[in-house]
Amino acid sequence: MVEHGSVHWNELMTRDVEAAKRFYAETLGWDFQAMPMEEGTYWIIQSGETLVGGLMEISEERGFPADAPVQWMTYIAVDDIDKRLEAVAAAGGQVLRPPFDVPMVGRIAMISDASGCVAGWITPAPSQQG
Repeated sequence: MVEHGSVHWNELMTRDVEAAKRFYAETLGWDFQAMPMEEGTYWIIQSGETLVGGLMEISEERGFPADAPVQWMTYIAVDDIDKRLEAVAAAGGQVLRPPFDVPMVGRIAMISDASGCVAGWITPAPSQQG
């Protein structure tokens, strides 16, 4: 069961996928499994048998602005994303991207907190609940 408020997924967004894959394979022993998508390949990161995150290229085709920073994005599990987003503005944050559904993954939104830090919030799909 995914616990509300826990870190659910991490995603590396980079402009040089091959350099990132090589770096993490050499330094952490990670493996990468290709997941073809309409806008380009998404790479599932594995540490042994454990799925630890994803890796993708920052591109305008994926909806990123040209000046988007290379970064790790953290996704925090929430029990009811639509309900939880109602509290974001009142707490000093902002919903940057309204909720959207990713089949077999969950319902995701992008927010910035009261300090301006960006994170993804996700209500995992039932198949991801463990």
